[in-house]
Amino acid sequence: MKSLALPIVLIFIGQIMAQDTIMPLWPKDKIPNKIASNESEVRKLDEILVVSKVQEPTLEVYLPAKRNANGEAMLIFPGGGYGVLAYDWEGTDIAKYLNGKGIAGVVVKYRLPSDKTQKEKQNVPLIDAQRALRLVRFHAKKFNISHDKIGIIGFSAGGHLASTLGTHFDDLVYDSIDAADKESARPDFMVLGYPVISMGLMTHRGSKNNLLGNNATQKLQYHFSNEKQVTANTPPTFLFHATDDNAVPVENSLLFYKALKDKGVSATMHLYPTGGHGFSLALNDPYLRGWTALMYDWIESLD
Repeated sequence: MKSLALPIVLIFIGQIMAQDTIMPLWPKDKIPNKIASNESEVRKLDEILVVSKVQEPTLEVYLPAKRNANGEAMLIFPGGGYGVLAYDWEGTDIAKYLNGKGIAGVVVKYRLPSDKTQKEKQNVPLIDAQRALRLVRFHAKKFNISHDKIGIIGFSAGGHLASTLGTHFDDLVYDSIDAADKESARPDFMVLGYPVISMGLMTHRGSKNNLLGNNATQKLQYHFSNEKQVTANTPPTFLFHATDDNAVPVENSLLFYKALKDKGVSATMHLYPTGGHGFSLALNDPYLRGWTALMYDWIESLD
């Protein structure tokens, strides 16, 4: 029996630590804009893990070893056209890469717009994104990160959500529920990978329809066209995109870069001739995969 004691203790500790990495964004009975329904979350694993119909948004926190940690953190918003989340491909895999650079990676499992389960569905992803940033900042000491070194990264529609947070962080889209909501929701820096930016002619139609509906007003389209919402207080931004992206036109990044430049916001952009859409870490492409090293060098240059 003695020989079994240590393995059992280690397994128990491991389970506790694993459970501690996942935090609910909201108390169960205080999730904003929620409509009660019998809908439940769906998770499908094939080549990647795809999550849809998120009911209870969470933060999944990946921390580097304390001796490797540099005090920086990034919230990660996976893409999926505001219909699903490419949860490991553009989420947990990114967090693990960041850990290797000493950066805490926090995957945000945000709610996807739904007429069935939400009121004012167009605001719900932003509501969850603001809360996520505030919650991480509130727990900065616990996570061994610096209060003023918390950035965000988003891919595709997750890039739209990230750029929405970067331009609408002061919007009052939900009522404060606790001390965490007193924290600023402004990211300290922002990384956008092949992002949806505009809700105009250059948009990704599926993302636009899922977020705003099929008959969105011009006012709503303007509000969520983030190239039109940039101010001098928008965080420094790093963009990367492939020119041959047939899903989200590269003009989305170009429009956002120009808007940042016009407002005097520090911006860096890397455009690749090929790569298509949704390439994540691009580990099988010796040229394209260089975006991660360029991003890390850029983050370090912000200090």
